[in-house]
Amino acid sequence: MHFRLSGLSPHQFESFFGMSDAALAQLGVRRQVVDRSPGFPDRVTLQDVAVGQTVLLLNYVHQPAATPYRASHAIFVQEGAARRFEAIDEVPESLRIRLLSVRAYDTEGMLRDGDVVDGRHIESVITRMFQDAGIAYLHVHHARHGCYACRVDRV
Repeated sequence: MHFRLSGLSPHQFESFFGMSDAALAQLGVRRQVVDRSPGFPDRVTLQDVAVGQTVLLLNYVHQPAATPYRASHAIFVQEGAARRFEAIDEVPESLRIRLLSVRAYDTEGMLRDGDVVDGRHIESVITRMFQDAGIAYLHVHHARHGCYACRVDRV
């Protein structure tokens, strides 16, 4: 089964790039300098940000559905990220090296399935979940911290 894995659109974060720390703080956003890699996975490019670069730490509504499963959590966005990751049947290294939680939703945004998997084996969980015709899309999270990582759709 083929799948499309997508990072977030950078356009929704562009207004934050270059803002002062004080202005960001008023919006609940924090700028951090990356001090280790891996450790700061960007949700646009789906790459771990290099040491010395800056990221924005912000709350992001990753599941906007008007259901009990509506959800948001903290994410990192590399300051200046311009091109989102989007690929068919390709899993970036930043996901491969982590323990992941995969959550499956129907068209109404109701949770239908969930599993935890070593990132090296995520394709098996994606394939199994998409065998259920009622599953519309998947969300991948970093299992240890609970942060949203990316979306997966059928191709």
